[in-house]
Amino acid sequence: MSQGHAVTLLTRAGCGLCTVALEQLRVICADYGIEPGTVDVDQAAATDPGLRAEYGDRLPVVLLDGREHSYFDVDETRLRQDLGR
Repeated sequence: MSQGHAVTLLTRAGCGLCTVALEQLRVICADYGIEPGTVDVDQAAATDPGLRAEYGDRLPVVLLDGREHSYFDVDETRLRQDLGR
């Protein structure tokens, strides 16, 4: 069981790939006792415009412990390896 890992999905309303990625993350993260969080980059832009500027064109983005892990697709094999550490 991994301890202390945080998985966050950067998303936006109406993003079909984001919906698929979130479902994948929920399944993967459940195996590690983690509930993935989400951040809507358009909503976050009010307080953190850099987030949308950096990631807005390539959503969804998976963050592991605050660092970019993958984008567009969930890299399940690598994510499982990293969560198991």
